[in-house]
Amino acid sequence: MFVKSDKMQAKAPPQDRILDAALRVFRRHGFRRSSIEQAAEEAGLTRQALYHHFASKEALFRAVLERIYAQGLAAEIAAAKAAEEAGLELADILVAEIGARMQSLLASLKDSPHTEELFSEHLAQARDLYQSYSNRFTEEIATTIARVCRKRKLKLESGVSVRELARCVEMAIHGTKSAFPSMQPVDAFLKQLETMLRMLIAGAMAPSAKKSQRKTGVRK
Repeated sequence: MFVKSDKMQAKAPPQDRILDAALRVFRRHGFRRSSIEQAAEEAGLTRQALYHHFASKEALFRAVLERIYAQGLAAEIAAAKAAEEAGLELADILVAEIGARMQSLLASLKDSPHTEELFSEHLAQARDLYQSYSNRFTEEIATTIARVCRKRKLKLESGVSVRELARCVEMAIHGTKSAFPSMQPVDAFLKQLETMLRMLIAGAMAPSAKKSQRKTGVRK
């Protein structure tokens, strides 16, 4: 997420301005040491004016998280579309798709010394939101796999369904996160994630599908 100029912030809708300010505060102080007063001051509002939009620090944190997740989902969808239009193979498409999502999420917390705390608190404060978006991310991956397989006439190994592969992709993401709890350093995290995704997808493709991709000359 880029930092908006003062002129752009002044033109932003009040709620967007508050969420931008709150994200800066959470990134700077973490969740536990942040306050409604700090967020209000950062947004150029009184505490009472901020309470008009959000009833508590917890509600404000949830709103910030929801926007971060929504931006990640949008980045994922756009990257998958671009990679598919470029004629890339399924593995490359999924790597681009997941990579765009993770880059978007990580950009929101860039340079924060409280990344681990924020990840921990987001589960404590908004587990339902996390689970909801986790399901949406999985559905988006499944949609991509199904669409690409249908268009390219690819097949998965016997016994492997599109949804099962999508769930395994999400499990690979969580597995990589266990090795990099705060997803830092970013380059190492993304590289390890890409390796896991490519191995997983290669193992899920039926031999005939692999041959088909080679014959059609799909670009890497």
